[in-house]
Amino acid sequence: SSHWVSALVALQSCQCLAWKPRPVVAWGAESQHVVAGYSDGTIRVFSISRTEMELKMHPHAVALTAITYSTDGEMILSGGKDGLVAISSPRTGMTIRVLDDHKGSPITVLQCTGKQYHDFGVEGGELWLATSSDRRVSVWASDWLKDKCELLDWLSFPAPAGPEGLGSLPPSLAAFCPWEPGTLVYVGFGMQKEALFYSLREKQVVEKIPLPYFATSLSLSPAACFMAIGFGERLLRLLHCPASQAQDYAGHDDTVHLCRFAPSGRRLLTASHSAVLIWELTGG
Repeated sequence: SSHWVSALVALQSCQCLAWKPRPVVAWGAESQHVVAGYSDGTIRVFSISRTEMELKMHPHAVALTAITYSTDGEMILSGGKDGLVAISSPRTGMTIRVLDDHKGSPITVLQCTGKQYHDFGVEGGELWLATSSDRRVSVWASDWLKDKCELLDWLSFPAPAGPEGLGSLPPSLAAFCPWEPGTLVYVGFGMQKEALFYSLREKQVVEKIPLPYFATSLSLSPAACFMAIGFGERLLRLLHCPASQAQDYAGHDDTVHLCRFAPSGRRLLTASHSAVLIWELTGG
C-alpha cells in the first residue's frame, strides 16, 4: 500500500505531518486521516483506510516546516520556511487566513489546545501557538467558524550573540502544558540551558528547570506530569513535574530530534538519525 505515497513524493519531500484528531463519533479506521506538508509549499490530506490522497492545497510559496489540525479537525494550520502561517479548510480546499507576524523566520511549532480560557477576556473555541526559529512565540485565541483570530500574547526570548562551538542553533520549541492550564513550556537557545514555564495569566516566566544541554526536541505527556526532552548529545531526559525529578537515558545513535508522547501517555516515541525507540512508561 506504499506505492501511492512513493509516487507522490517523487518530486518533493515531506517536511512535516499530523494526524487528524479523533471525531466525537468513533468511526474507527474509516475516519483516520493524515495531513502532510511538502517542500514545494503544498499540503496533502491522505485517507489511511482508503490509502489515497483526498485533497491537495497550495497555501505556501516555500517549503512547509510545521503543520497541525485544529482541535476539532475542521481546519489545518501550516507554517512555512518564510514564517507565514496559513489556516486552510480541508472541506473546501480554501485558505481562509494568512498570518505574517513571524515573517522572516521559519515556523518550528504549531500547536492547538481545545481549552477555553474565558478569564483571558477573549472569545474563541481554542487556543493555539506558533513558534519561530528566532525564539518568538505567539499565542492566539480563535473561533474559525466565526472568522475570529485574536493575538493573546507575544513572547520573545533573549539569546547571546555569536555563539561559539555550535554548528547550528538549537530549535525554538514551545508547547501548552496539559497539567497547568494557561501555561506553556519553552526551550531554545538562550542565556541559559533551561526549560521555561510561562504563565499566560501572569504574563511572566513562573518556573525555570535547568537542563544539561540545549534541547533539540520536546514533548509533554497529555496524561501525567511528565516532560520528555531530547538533546544533541544522544541523551533523552524524562522529567517528572513539578518536583523536577530527572531520569536520563542513553541508547540513541545521534541527536534526539523527535520526542512524542502517545495520547494515552503510556508510551513515548523518540527518534534520532537511524533509530526509532518506543519507551514504556510505568507509574507516574
